[in-house]
Amino acid sequence: MNLLKAFRRLKPIGIWKLLKLCLAHILFVAPTIRATQKCMQVSTEHYQRKHYLNGRANAFRHALWTYLIAKYCTKWSKNPDDALLWTKNITDWHEFAFSNGALAQKMDFHNNGIGHTLFMNYENESVLEVIEILMAKTKESLFIDLSTDLKSISNKLVHIEE
Repeated sequence: MNLLKAFRRLKPIGIWKLLKLCLAHILFVAPTIRATQKCMQVSTEHYQRKHYLNGRANAFRHALWTYLIAKYCTKWSKNPDDALLWTKNITDWHEFAFSNGALAQKMDFHNNGIGHTLFMNYENESVLEVIEILMAKTKESLFIDLSTDLKSISNKLVHIEE
């Protein structure tokens, strides 16, 4: 993960929104960076570079990333609700700042939501246990298109490429 390369892709408004988010929640910045690094490491370990595409591996990565941010930030705040709110805000910011099409964005938001749910249901489990749960969910990830009603599959990971 090259933070400088990612930062260069941002428009000024995206940088401004990120700065405001980070300054308002400064204690969550370092754990979010660590969660992101861990997520990329685990995703690459299990899926090589496939997690950069829009398939099952990408669904895994987004859910894991969201889960890890909430998990790591909870250690700092001791308040899971604050950590979850930060997690939603920072992952939503990411999807808008690095938008890559309506369907991919729909998929990413949904899979981020799965990560939120995983954290709420498995907050006290180890990261390794949650990775195993997520690996099983990844095998059952569903292919979607723009017409797919994601509300009917709220507990499943989704992908847009086979």
